[in-house]
Amino acid sequence: MSEPVQGKKKSNKSASEPAGADNAPDNAPDKAVDRAVDRAKAEAALPVLGIIGMLRWAWTQLTSMRTALFLLLLLAVAAVPGSLFPQRPANPSIVTQYIADHPDYGKLLDSVQLYDVYSSAWFSAIYILLFISLIGCVTPRAIAHYKAMRSQPPRTPKRLSRLPEYGTLVLPADAGIPASKAITDAAAVLKKRGYRVEVRDVDGALPSLGAERGFLKEVGNLLFHASLIGVLVSVAVGGLFGYSGQRILVEGDTFVNTLVGYDQFSPGSNFQSSWLQPYSIQLDKFDVQFDRESPSHFGQPIDFTADVTTKETPDAAAKKQVLKVNDPVMLGDTSIYLTGNGYAPVVTVRDGAGNVALQGPVVAKLQGDNYYSSLVIKVPDAKPDQLGFAGFFLPTAMVTDKGVSFSGDPSLINPQLSLNSYYGDLGLNKGTPQNVFELDVAKLTPLNGRGMASKAISLAPGGTYTLPEGKGSITFDGVKKYVGVDIHHNPGQATALVFALLAVAGLILSLYLNRRRVWVRTGTHDDGRTMVEYGLLARGEDHRLAGEAAAIRELLHREWLLSAEQPTDTVSSSTSKDQ
Repeated sequence: MSEPVQGKKKSNKSASEPAGADNAPDNAPDKAVDRAVDRAKAEAALPVLGIIGMLRWAWTQLTSMRTALFLLLLLAVAAVPGSLFPQRPANPSIVTQYIADHPDYGKLLDSVQLYDVYSSAWFSAIYILLFISLIGCVTPRAIAHYKAMRSQPPRTPKRLSRLPEYGTLVLPADAGIPASKAITDAAAVLKKRGYRVEVRDVDGALPSLGAERGFLKEVGNLLFHASLIGVLVSVAVGGLFGYSGQRILVEGDTFVNTLVGYDQFSPGSNFQSSWLQPYSIQLDKFDVQFDRESPSHFGQPIDFTADVTTKETPDAAAKKQVLKVNDPVMLGDTSIYLTGNGYAPVVTVRDGAGNVALQGPVVAKLQGDNYYSSLVIKVPDAKPDQLGFAGFFLPTAMVTDKGVSFSGDPSLINPQLSLNSYYGDLGLNKGTPQNVFELDVAKLTPLNGRGMASKAISLAPGGTYTLPEGKGSITFDGVKKYVGVDIHHNPGQATALVFALLAVAGLILSLYLNRRRVWVRTGTHDDGRTMVEYGLLARGEDHRLAGEAAAIRELLHREWLLSAEQPTDTVSSSTSKDQ
């Protein structure tokens, strides 16, 4: 024990000597090894991946489930700008105005297609990559699952007692059930329970079987992902070949399905106007039912009914139909929805020469309670100056103590038209699109108004107002009702619904079914008893595996007419020992 201590002290005394002087001989082999390793690293050449290898690596990454989930999340994020910025397909004029109002970054956003999000190159790229990724994920899994369904259940484990669920049964010697018959009886029981069974070594000393069920779980998983692909394809078909549009119909008006018949039209990317179905729809009558019983909701509309006449082709017979909210009229593959309604005062405007410059209903835009509506009338054909009117329409005109007019009821009890008139250039001849519900009065000369000597125009049905300076007159002839309809043609809508339902069905299968395996082994004891042991294993987490084991045990009890109580522990050890 003293020698190591002396050696340590000697080492301490030589601490002032050059570092590593004593250890140089010992470290020399290690340094040689390090130099050899460094030399090997320097001389090592990594294998060249090559173009084919790179493509395989890229395909593997793209078709992984992680990439598919990432692309799905990225697609949702990429759709956000579509709700933040105005979209050109929906309303080009709003996009033009937005760019004019934001000159600092408006054109920059346009250059990266943020006003055409859903048809942009980057959104389409994400969409296509997600489509390819899902196909690449589903196809190999479907092939592997098909092979698994055709293969036999796994071989019987040597020690069933190691399985999560394990049990034993004892058939008395006087029961006359040998091991071979016991295994065939167990196979019949499991087949009735929906297992795919393979019996092994039935004539041997220890016959056994392997059983498996729950293949529909993976089928449901594959069905869910395949249905997602179907939904993507259906949405793409609808976006490419479908269209949507809006039209306002006044009572008595007829809409013919042509491009010029729409107030607003949004075609799909590959849609052709020649594909429009030549149907027509006429608004015969429109009724609104108002609440007249509830004090808190008095006057609120509670039901809308539009009686229409439709013809699917010019030569087809006319058909009477009813259009209601959430109950569209179907004309072929086109759905027509009721989305809005209001009043359309009928007016006649004469110019300074006494000629009729405008006659007919003018749509009033809802602005407040009880169908308080704004109204704009543009008369570009008036001579010698174009005329414009702006004001509001009141179905039931009433006046407050301060002289402010308002609508006291949505029904036509006391209809009144209140307008200001202008003359000048309306700007309609310049080709610039304008909002029909707005009148730019900046370059117009007022003829009457609240702050002028000639007060605002106030007309009841049948009344006429003569404009100042001999500019003409306006007559309030009556009131009609109008409806706003949305027209949708989506060739992929039906298939998208079918695939969505299939996706839900697949998800239910994958969530509520479990993949389970059962093994049973039988043998004959020295005293003539038939020993049975069984074990269950689940693929993945299965909280109902214990219940399945109990159900199988009960079925085996019934099959062999055994008593409810069996000495499981002692039998289990003896069976393992004997076998």
